[in-house]
Amino acid sequence: MSPKDERRIILLLAAVQFVNILDFMIVMPLGPDFAGDLGIPLSHLGTIGGAYTLSAALSGFAGAFFLDRFDRRPALALSLLGLAIGTVGGALATGLESLLLARVVAGAFGGPATSVAMSILADVIPGERRGRALGTVMIAFSIASIVGVPVALELAQRGSWHTPFVATGALALIASIAAWLVLPSMRAHLDIEHEPALDGFRHLLTRPVTLLSYAMTWVAMMGGFVLIPNIASYVQLNLHYPREHLGLLYGAGGLLNFATMRPIGRLVDRIGSFRVQAIGTVLIVVVTWIGFVWSPPWMPVLPVFVGFMFASGMRNVSYSTLTSKVPSPEERARFMSLQSMVQHLGSAAGAFLGSQLLVEGAGGALVHMDRVAWTAMALMIATPVLMLAVESRVARSERIVAALDPVPVASSRDR
Repeated sequence: MSPKDERRIILLLAAVQFVNILDFMIVMPLGPDFAGDLGIPLSHLGTIGGAYTLSAALSGFAGAFFLDRFDRRPALALSLLGLAIGTVGGALATGLESLLLARVVAGAFGGPATSVAMSILADVIPGERRGRALGTVMIAFSIASIVGVPVALELAQRGSWHTPFVATGALALIASIAAWLVLPSMRAHLDIEHEPALDGFRHLLTRPVTLLSYAMTWVAMMGGFVLIPNIASYVQLNLHYPREHLGLLYGAGGLLNFATMRPIGRLVDRIGSFRVQAIGTVLIVVVTWIGFVWSPPWMPVLPVFVGFMFASGMRNVSYSTLTSKVPSPEERARFMSLQSMVQHLGSAAGAFLGSQLLVEGAGGALVHMDRVAWTAMALMIATPVLMLAVESRVARSERIVAALDPVPVASSRDR
């Protein structure tokens, strides 16, 4: 495949990730808008976010049984079409039940869309250049933070809460059409002899390298989400950061990630995932301790928040690059589907744990945030330890495959 074709596919996958992330991110900021209109108690807004996450986790598990048996192009286009239908369905909701149903549909297709997109990237981009490509794709998160959410909130203000759902659904439909038109037929993984789905599932869950990778994913997601859902409330209620300036924090952090994701991806390609993860972990642990444990009254919020987002981005690029090298081509979508499930469940577990550790004090301030921060730091430190174990096994398998070339890549089962 030519470099021009690679760039076109990478940009398409970045657009897919942008739409998928935006679909997930806009719901909570819009909560107060649609809650009043639909008669939904504010205390139930978490249920709506959880419906998407749980649905994405379950669809990731189901997709592990069949996604590797289809051409990547129609699989991605159909997933995006389902995401569009679910998102527009949210705009048509008339109450809690119908909105939950719409979010379940969106999650059921959004989870496989991510899995297939990452499988396509791993199929197209060689391992030695994959970190840079992933850095480009992951810029979508920054753009969603910088542009997507503020625009969605502005659309809701100028129109109604229905408007952002319709607009995001339209973007998902456009992405579905673009996937069909831009991507070539991708069937190389189908030429490899496939084993029965249950056997393939059993192999994934019995190989040390995949189990270590899933453990790493769980710990990484839990370590982030035990803290992340509470940051906005903490900086406002405990640190008294002005609500009207909250967008500045996300915008500044998103801009820094936008500028640094590709260089970080190149750094991963050059020195390896573990070393970049270790650097990012040191940085995020220091920032977490300063911002949420020590937290002196004179501390400026902006550099702490931006530093946290930057370190998180560094860790995410290194982690994603490494996990893309774990599966063999014929099981890649299956692996990514299970990983999507682990990611969503780990995120949900972290968020639930954080809510259990915190209590609301006088004036609405969050009490025991230091406990949440120490828990997050412990999980953050565990991530590079697991990553080192995964990276060493992946490197050993790659050396064996290189020495025995052209032995099929399916020898990764021996890891």
